[in-house]
Amino acid sequence: MQIKADPLCADAFAPYGDVLDAEGTPDRIINQGMCGRHHDRARLSFEDGRAGVSIFNAIPRSLPYVCDLLERHPLGSQCFVPMSSHPFLVIVARDDHNRPGAVRAFITNGAQAINFHQGVWHGVLTPLHGPGLFAVIDRIGEGSNLEEVMLDAPVTVIA
Repeated sequence: MQIKADPLCADAFAPYGDVLDAEGTPDRIINQGMCGRHHDRARLSFEDGRAGVSIFNAIPRSLPYVCDLLERHPLGSQCFVPMSSHPFLVIVARDDHNRPGAVRAFITNGAQAINFHQGVWHGVLTPLHGPGLFAVIDRIGEGSNLEEVMLDAPVTVIA
């Protein structure tokens, strides 16, 4: 199957997670008027654990991209904040009886981060340009917080 990656926007991504960006008027002005704060932009969860910040360095991929594996984190959310201004590919699927359902794909605009809600099926980190450096905020704790599923039929993502 082949799907087209759509530009990432908050409304379309809402069933899967949060889009973090600095669009619009800041919620607060802080630091003596020198900083706009776009406040509380992601629904983070860390069931029976704590928040941790890690640095991921992923190898860039290109389109068309063949996705044959999805994963989810049943015990917490996972937030990806790019450390460069390059777009990256985001692949998601709704849950269908503990298996991934229909797959969707998005491309960020280079100034967006994303947060996958707890339990959301998603593709692996897929930068489209180097460096593939991301700060990742996710659950640190006991228990298995990773489920991986090979897709019955790979999905090819095109631009």
